[in-house]
Amino acid sequence: MVLFARNRMCALGRENLGLTEANLLDRLLDPAVKLATSTPGADSGGDYAWAVFACAEQVRPGARATLVGKAQQLVGGPSMAPLVPGRGASEGVFLSGRADVMLGYCSGADTLRRTLPDLAAVALPVALEVGPEYGMTVLSANPAAARFALFVTSGPGQAILKQHGLITVALPVSQTPPQ
Repeated sequence: MVLFARNRMCALGRENLGLTEANLLDRLLDPAVKLATSTPGADSGGDYAWAVFACAEQVRPGARATLVGKAQQLVGGPSMAPLVPGRGASEGVFLSGRADVMLGYCSGADTLRRTLPDLAAVALPVALEVGPEYGMTVLSANPAAARFALFVTSGPGQAILKQHGLITVALPVSQTPPQ
């Protein structure tokens, strides 16, 4: 297995909430703030959200139970219909008014903010980070599989991943040759 990229979890929320890394946990715990996640067990984003809740417990005892109790699993369920027909799942969470904040991948934040410009994306504070790591293994003897794996870990492949919001792991530190 080779690590080829990382991601981070973000809180996507309405700008009027004034979310910051410093106040994020307080805002998530606020009974007036509606919280959405993906569905644990059906969508890895939900599994990571629940891992964030476990980290929150270490920061503030009792936080995990509060967050699990209030989190609405609105994305990624096996028979989940779109909240707003014709719109993406995460868009529907906000367009339907079902949530004020959603935990999701930072890599998708820019795309969502282009369609819903009144949203802010806030990276989770270090104490709540559970960042996903993506790895791959070549299982096929097909030469195209090996070429693809090499491309993904190459400079150009990593640059494409970076353009799509992922954290690269294989870009060279410097392009200049040693002296």
